[in-house]
Amino acid sequence: MDANPIPSTAIEKEDKKILQSIGLSYRFPNASKFTFTDINLKAYKDQLVAIVGPTGTGKSTLLRNLAYLIPPTSGTVLLEGKPVTKPSSRISLVHQSIATFPWMTALENVKLSLKGKMDNEQATKNAQKMLDLVGLRGVEDNYPKEMSGGMRQRVAIARSLVASPSVLLMDEPFVHLDELTATKLRDEIYKIVFNPRNTLKAAILVSHNLHEVVHLADYVYVMNGSPATVIDTFKIDLPRPRSERTSNFYDYIDRIMKGLDVTPQKA
Repeated sequence: MDANPIPSTAIEKEDKKILQSIGLSYRFPNASKFTFTDINLKAYKDQLVAIVGPTGTGKSTLLRNLAYLIPPTSGTVLLEGKPVTKPSSRISLVHQSIATFPWMTALENVKLSLKGKMDNEQATKNAQKMLDLVGLRGVEDNYPKEMSGGMRQRVAIARSLVASPSVLLMDEPFVHLDELTATKLRDEIYKIVFNPRNTLKAAILVSHNLHEVVHLADYVYVMNGSPATVIDTFKIDLPRPRSERTSNFYDYIDRIMKGLDVTPQKA
């Protein structure tokens, strides 16, 4: 099976776009040139999109532009066809740092996203539901120091989901976990993201781990250059659950690596 670029006509036949960027460009204040320019990205319903590229191409900044945590210098972000002009609870971001507050229990960390949005009783019920969804039933009263890195990252994911977002943005969510923990969470994250018990319609992942990208993504955008642009796009047409023990899996990795100007290596 060849790792062919996505035909534009095939994309347009997919379900409606959930999140889209049109001509997105960003230049840091006082910088002499743009970090990236003319980024056109589409995330469709029930699809996980991955963004890859060398360090310095602005992938994390792009996620923050999509969430409008950092407004783009130019271009437009659309959420289900409507312009995004400010941060919204409908677009949630999981950081690469495992962001849990040490003085709060797992339940309190998750409830933080619901502060001021509903009464305490309902917030507690919703937070417990999300902890259950990410596999943390029974640890509601545990503090971060009593949990492993993988458990803390699940808490962070639950906190991102509890506010009922339509889109989940993930910035290297497994990078600070040991490989065994990261592998286990990767195996579960797709089911968590697209579980009918939550409100998510699409997800976007930034990662340097190409095994992770091919394992999880439906589509891949490759960024490179200075300023960075999207130089290639791939549809990952592999059945789920996916196995790395196939030549097709490595066909995709090799094809993506060509766009990153690095030598392919098999695990």
